[in-house]
This record gives sequence, structure tokens and C-alpha cells, in this order.
Amino acid sequence: MANGLTRRTLMAGCGGFALSGMAPANLQALESIAGGRLGFALLDTGTGKIMGHRLDERFGLCSTFKLPLAALVLRAADKGELKLDQLIPISKADLVPHAPDTASKVGQGMTIKELARAAQVSSDNVAANLLIKKLGGPAGVTKRLRALGDSVTRLDRMEPELNRVIGDDPRDTSSPRAMAETVALLMTGNHLSPASQAQLKRWMIETQTGKRRLRAVAPPGWTAGDKTGTGVTPGMRNRVNDVAIFWPPKGAPLVAVAFYEAPGHFPTTRPQDENVLVQAMQIALPPSLQP
Repeated sequence: MANGLTRRTLMAGCGGFALSGMAPANLQALESIAGGRLGFALLDTGTGKIMGHRLDERFGLCSTFKLPLAALVLRAADKGELKLDQLIPISKADLVPHAPDTASKVGQGMTIKELARAAQVSSDNVAANLLIKKLGGPAGVTKRLRALGDSVTRLDRMEPELNRVIGDDPRDTSSPRAMAETVALLMTGNHLSPASQAQLKRWMIETQTGKRRLRAVAPPGWTAGDKTGTGVTPGMRNRVNDVAIFWPPKGAPLVAVAFYEAPGHFPTTRPQDENVLVQAMQIALPPSLQP
């Protein structure tokens, strides 16, 4: 089913999720105990079935948007709209906080492919902003998501402003269901070439920021990759997010999405908030797959 996966196929399977039927109630209980607000989705790309909690509610994306951003860049390259080896200049005016890869390249530049890797693997904000501009700005990114059938996920601002999502502000948000379906389509459907899917998979596996989040629950023998998102902006509740893919030794991969708003604002990300994501994944997976 890998190359034939479509959003229609995914939606047809939304009646239930075979892996863990008690999960929705247990996810609600986890949210009640932890406090805050938890959005979660687990999608079986082999059947199209999805389960979760607050599946269709909006949550701030934070840096999780960089996964579909990198995928959209690769898709544009597949379609001949841009060249991955094109050098993009980087100036001091481009610098924003968290530029681990790009800060040393001021005056030199990086290729589009290098920027895509930096955005995904290092969550480099400058790299993300340059790629957003290359795709037509936030509106251009949103338009490309709509072309995939994603009517929910939206990008409205650049880094780092997009991390500030307070209350019911719909800007720079998605839902667990929408994000899971979009990532599934990009990684297992025909919207990316096999080479681009393999490249994105390597980058996701190379990403190290999610070792204490969803990936911590990878079953033995499985391969996992992810893209985290974190928000500790003053004036809003902390955000602890993760979008992960789990590849079993045999069979279709699982896509997991967790968006968690902590009970309040804290100076740094708390371990117990990251552990909420771990517990959510443990709830969703059946005991037979637990590490």
C-alpha cells in the first residue's frame, strides 16, 4: 500500500485503531493526572487507521513544522522547482536565536540541501527561515500543504515568532490527525520520490533531540526518527511536541504525533513534561510491542 497511500485512504480507516483499543480513555486519564492539554495521534500507515486524543484540536506547532518543511523542499526539488545544490547566501541580518549550523556560515552561505538538513536535524531557525522564503513565505508553505490535502496545518510567521501561540490563536498550528496524515503521505505515499523519502528518513533518524520523547518507546528491532518542537516563551504555557515515525522490521511504519501544553510556564523544559509524551506512546502501543 506504500505507494498508493492517499488522504482518502487514511480517512477511510478512521473508525478505530487495532493496536490498543483502550488507549483513548487512558490518554485522557494521563492528561488529567499530568495537567495541561495533550493532543496525540498514532497512525498505522498499513491500514490507514488512527487513534488518539484531541485528534482534531489545534495545537502550536513550534519546531515540528520543520519536518514537513524539509519534505516540501525535497518535493519541490523532485518537481524541478528548485535545485538542492543551489547556494543560498546567509547574512548577519538573517541571524535569529538558535542557529547552530548557520551562524558560522555568515558571508558564505549553504546549499538548499544543507539548509534542509540543518532545519530538520539541528532545528536551525535561520535555515528554516531561509527555506520558508524559498517556498514563498509562510503563505507559500501553507499553500503547498493544502495541495497535499491538508486543510488544517498552517504556517503564518517566521522563526522565532511562530512559537508564540496563546489561547485560541490559530496561527502556526495543526492538529494531531492532520500532522500524522500529512507526514504519512509524505513518507509512505507518492508525493516524494523514493530517493527523497530515503533522505528524509536518514535525517529523521539522525535527529537527536527526541531521545527522551516518543522515540524512547521504540520497540526492540524497530527504527525510529522524529522532529521535536519546544516552546518556553514567557507568557504562555510550555509546549513539548514530537512527531515521530517508527519503522518495524517488517510491515508498514507507524506515525505518532504528540502536542503537549504543560500546566504552566517554566524557565526550561521539565523532564516530567517530556515523560508525558513517553507515557502517551506507551499507552498507545500494545504490551507485545513495548521495549
